[in-house]
Amino acid sequence: MPPPPHPTAPNGGGRKSNTTLAVLVASAVVIALIVGGVWYSQSGDEGGKDDTASSSGGTGGGDDDGTGGGGSVPAGSEKVPADASSQVLFQVPSPKVEDDTTVVVSGSWLTDKAYVKSGVAEIVGYDRDKGTELWKIPLPGPVCQASKHATEDHLTAIAFEPAMPTKAKPSNGCTQIAALDLDAGKKLWTKTAEVGGQPIRFDNITVSGGTVAAGGSSGGAAFDLESGKPLWIPKANEDCRDAGYAGGEKLVAVRRCGSYDSPQLHIQTIDPKSGKVNSEYKLAEGVEYASVLSTEPLVVAAEVGESQDAIGITDVFSIDNATGKLRIRISVPGDQFEARCSGVTRIESCTGIVVGNDRLYVETQEHDGGGEYGRTNEIVAFDLATGKQTGQRADAGDRYTITPLRMDGGNIIAYKRPPYDKGGQIVSIDGGTFKETKLLENPSVKTVRDVETRMSPQYSELLYSQGHLYMSSVYASELGNTADKRYLVIAFGTNG
Repeated sequence: MPPPPHPTAPNGGGRKSNTTLAVLVASAVVIALIVGGVWYSQSGDEGGKDDTASSSGGTGGGDDDGTGGGGSVPAGSEKVPADASSQVLFQVPSPKVEDDTTVVVSGSWLTDKAYVKSGVAEIVGYDRDKGTELWKIPLPGPVCQASKHATEDHLTAIAFEPAMPTKAKPSNGCTQIAALDLDAGKKLWTKTAEVGGQPIRFDNITVSGGTVAAGGSSGGAAFDLESGKPLWIPKANEDCRDAGYAGGEKLVAVRRCGSYDSPQLHIQTIDPKSGKVNSEYKLAEGVEYASVLSTEPLVVAAEVGESQDAIGITDVFSIDNATGKLRIRISVPGDQFEARCSGVTRIESCTGIVVGNDRLYVETQEHDGGGEYGRTNEIVAFDLATGKQTGQRADAGDRYTITPLRMDGGNIIAYKRPPYDKGGQIVSIDGGTFKETKLLENPSVKTVRDVETRMSPQYSELLYSQGHLYMSSVYASELGNTADKRYLVIAFGTNG
């Protein structure tokens, strides 16, 4: 990755900047909570100096009833089946690739009718229950990035290579952007963008407000989702560049300024049609990469300083995206929590941590549980207004480990990774009471377990909806060519 240019101008990427510089005043208060025999500590921001930020910030009030800022949590849409026991609906074998090559197959979505998954240089729609192929979109090269967001009418976007990789040329550059209609099973348009006469290689892509936005080390570009009309592209020799974007309810840019040795990241909430900056928060100089956990509310993760245990995240910043002011900073050290982020290139790629009810729900590290060899963990909650732990805790149970996947209204949908003699589970955790309700439990048959346990939530894609669980790989390699059969997808479904 080429070094970022020298910092001076806040403008760039064809977008107007609305930068304000303020001073953050904060101090750290350490609060400890014993969870499952492990101590969890946190830093709360209650006045004083915080050396990790340079924008103004403050704290908000909040209650401790665990209901997400006062009142009851929103109802979820996931139905509780009469029988949570699942069966294998279908499996898709891992595609064969050339020896000594690994091909990205990231990207999966659910519509009312189809489960949609990237294959090797193709996007395929499968019947949700039977796994029969409904449609296929061929591509000239592999998908390298896929938006995790889609519109209500199931439009989304991908970035892909213009040709297949070979041993001599393992990458052709992630230069192509396409919009997909997942209902019709067709590609709407394909676009590229250039800066200084060279095609931009995109590291990430997202969708928000009818806009496709993709970023990389050369800057970011945006297109109208339906028509493909270019909305902005970077300019040559800019001092700041859009490293990437996060989508969903709002569009947020992670803008990189400064020298290679001392960068500064600007977290900007922007207008999805014009790119105009509506609010901005600056992380401290030297924080090299950031991930966006949520755009509404705006919650950002970063690895501050060097940490032996952390993987892309040591701290979480709760930001008011109307004003750009810091609400609170929360410490989630890697020796206590299992949250992971890939903010080096993929702005929205975090596991083990989700946002909802104005709360941060984080997976803890494994620790000793019941039994001679038992290991277990929990999900705990932080208030995004105060930074304090709420006291809510969801236990994985003896020999299981639990990972939050997403929100369902005010409830948390979580996956329980099983011990060697059980199948995995999907549970719904009430956002107020933290009561767990089992939605699905997979078969404990060894042949099924062997496939399921290869699809860990840290390194695979897991989608759950209405009694259906889809687990899929994000890479296809020569291992798929061997007699030890590997799978691209395994789908489970309940009977009730």
